[in-house]
This record gives sequence, structure tokens and C-alpha cells, in this order.
Amino acid sequence: MPRRYPRRIATVSVHTSPLEQPGTGDAGGLNVYVVEVAKRLADRGVEVDIFTRAVSRDQPQVAELAPGVLVRHLAAGPFEDLDKADLPGQLCQFTFELLRTEAAHAPGRYDLVHGHYWLSGQVGAVAKERWGVPLIQSMHTLGKVKNAALAAGDTAEPDVRLRGEAEVVASADRLVANTDDEAQQLIGHYAADPARVSIINPGVDLSVFRPGSQLEARRKLGLHEDGVVLVFAGRVQPLKAPDIVLHAAAQLIADDPGLAGKLTVAFVGGPSGAGRQDPDGLEQLAARLGLSGLVRLEPPCPQPELAQWYRAATLVMVPSYSESFGLVAMEAQACGTPVVAAAVGGLRIAVRHGYSGVLVDSRDPGHYARAVRDLISAPASLARLARGAREHASRFGWSATVDSLLQLYASVTAETAAAVDA
Repeated sequence: MPRRYPRRIATVSVHTSPLEQPGTGDAGGLNVYVVEVAKRLADRGVEVDIFTRAVSRDQPQVAELAPGVLVRHLAAGPFEDLDKADLPGQLCQFTFELLRTEAAHAPGRYDLVHGHYWLSGQVGAVAKERWGVPLIQSMHTLGKVKNAALAAGDTAEPDVRLRGEAEVVASADRLVANTDDEAQQLIGHYAADPARVSIINPGVDLSVFRPGSQLEARRKLGLHEDGVVLVFAGRVQPLKAPDIVLHAAAQLIADDPGLAGKLTVAFVGGPSGAGRQDPDGLEQLAARLGLSGLVRLEPPCPQPELAQWYRAATLVMVPSYSESFGLVAMEAQACGTPVVAAAVGGLRIAVRHGYSGVLVDSRDPGHYARAVRDLISAPASLARLARGAREHASRFGWSATVDSLLQLYASVTAETAAAVDA
């Protein structure tokens, strides 16, 4: 008898709504993951209710994201964006509202709960016990890992998060790790049972992020047609190390002053985390380094426009201090653009060193500058990496992610049912 997929799941994303534009505030790869997976689950006949915290009185209580996917905004705390450090105090109210929503329907509305980030896992653990369904948990980032690789000016993750993560790891029926590296972190740092950790790579929307004309993209974006374009995409915060991109660019020009006439460094994203405390910091650093005329600061944008930035780029840079996967790197490569990235966490999977991009095992901007210089001075090598980037990214479509999640859901649901019947 084939395994039965769940009919309806409750996806919990407390701190950031799937309706928010990724690239600023707390919206990033987690948002993309929740949206893309939910839409594809619905296409397979699995209904998805996504629970998130309301941040405005104007938000509808229920919004349709796509056919079969509802976003439910729950009132918990003030109607405004709160720092993630303030959200643990709202979890009781959020959990109450989630349970009340379920109670308004017939019993057995949800077959399982999938929590995203530790805050959601805390809520999911209560729902699991109340509803008698399994809890699947995706952590996305881990406090202990972030604290071990803090950027200058960044704030350490608090003890309440570290304790909360440990509780969620202990409560979840299955933990979904983006990569083997994350799986080992869950086991090593949080004593997760290896038998309860499933490695499922995130994906990329290959219908949106696909190769196209670099010349056409540059014309649309107002970039030099024959220039060198370095692109940083995502949230501007110390963890993502946008300052390394600027220092590397300054080093490139110091080594080759003639490059100043053809170099553009574009940042596509908005302030987040500790970056919110100094929203003009990137602009001021560019001025101190003498790069003001070469830097473009662009707001977050929808995926089709972001794909244009990737296509326009000579290289996309991802120098993060830590990444559970590295969605930006994968999106860029799907567009046929090689990536220069930090050799950390999931980026070691997202980027295939020497084939789809270059991994830099250093925080020294000079090492990034050298990697960029070696590629822009060798068009044949750059073209070879571009081909490799397309091929590498083609293996990471969201359909494969959802296939694996559905198998996991079916397996865990069957285990829970068998335990009840025993």
C-alpha cells in the first residue's frame, strides 16, 4: 500500500511573513523556501496553511498566496515589526491564536506541523502535543553556529535562543537539514538523534532564474555594457559581510587603477539585523574607500528583476560568515553567473569550487580581490565557470525538494499513526 501524503499541513513562520519581499528586514531565504515549497505542495494536492504574526492592522486575517495556500495572520503583540529578540515574549499569545484557529474547524484539520526557525518550533511543539500530529522542523540558522562565526559589529545570539533551539531539537519528530554540514551541526552542537535528521537540499526556481543575455540585462539596468559588474544580493547586515565586497573592490582598484573606469559594485537588498542600526553604513564605507561613484545601492526587488541583476553580473559575491545553504549563490548560478563565496556552511554545497565558482577560505578582502582578479583577467576560465554554474544549479530545482519532503511527511505520518494504533 503506498504511503499516504498529508491532506493539509500547518506551516509555522512566526517572525516573517511569506508575503514580505525577501532581501530586507527579517525576510530572506526562509521566506523564499516557505513560499516555493507551499506552492508546489498545493500543486500536488496538499493544502497548506501558513501561520505568521500580524504586523499591521490592515493585514487581512487570511490571504490566499496561491490556490491551496492560505496565509493566516495571527495577532500576537503590537501591530508592528519587532526585533527577533522581542518575539519570544509573544509566543504564548501566538500559540493561543494558532490553537484557537484550529479549534474553529472539525477535529483533525492538520496532519502535521512544519516549523521554520526556532521560534516557530516552540509553537509547533505545543501544537504537536495538542493535535497529536508529528512536528517537522527546519531551523534554517543555528544560534551556536552563528555565535562561533560572529562578524565585527554583530551581536551574539542570546541564551534564550540557544535554550529554545535545544528544546525544539528534542521535541521534533524530524529535523530537516539543508545540507550534511547542517546535519552534523545539529548532531554535534544540539545532540540531535541522527536517525531523526533528514538532509533535504533547498531548491531554486529554474523557470525564473535561468540564463539570458548579459548585454540585454545591463542595458535594462543602466550598466556599462563592457564593464566589470560585481553584485551582492540579500540582506545588508554584518553576517552577510557586504563590507568585504567593498574592501575587495578597493583592493582591485589599488592593484589596477584603470579598473576604476569600468567597475560597478551593486548591492541589491536592504538593511537587516544589526545593519538596521546603521542603515547608511555601506554608503559611508564606500565614500571612505573612494568608491562612491562606482557603487549602486538598490532596494530589494521581485525575483524576475533580481534574475536580471544576476545575468548582468560578471560575478556574484557571497562572503557571508555563515550560511545554512546559500540561496543567492544558487540563484546566481542558475542564471549562468559564477559565484565567489565564502567556504562556510552550506555554501560548500551550493557552490562547486572550481566548477561553478570559487570558494574563499578566508575573511581577508585581499583574497576575495585576488579571486575576482584571476577570473576577470581570464575570460576563458570565466566562461568555463559560467557553464559549470548552469549545470550545477540545474540539479537543485524545488520539485526535487518537495519530492523529498513529501516522502518524509508520509513516512513520519505513518509512524505516528502506527504508534497511536499500537
